[in-house]
Amino acid sequence: MASGQCCRFLEILLAIILPPLGVFLHFGCCSMEFCICLLLTVLGYIPGIIYAIYVLVALDSGRRDRDYYDLA
Repeated sequence: MASGQCCRFLEILLAIILPPLGVFLHFGCCSMEFCICLLLTVLGYIPGIIYAIYVLVALDSGRRDRDYYDLA
């Protein structure tokens, strides 16, 4: 359990330093989230950071809830 929280912390830390890298590690290279994050980072560093943190925190919590209901 602690390993998952450590990975999430590292993804968020990488999303602050280099936003597309954090999103790439979580979603992969050919995902829509990565492409949007890359575009926002090229257009402006701060919008890329905001989007990357949003995607890693908000979208991940929704997937965790869906996984729980799929198992139940």
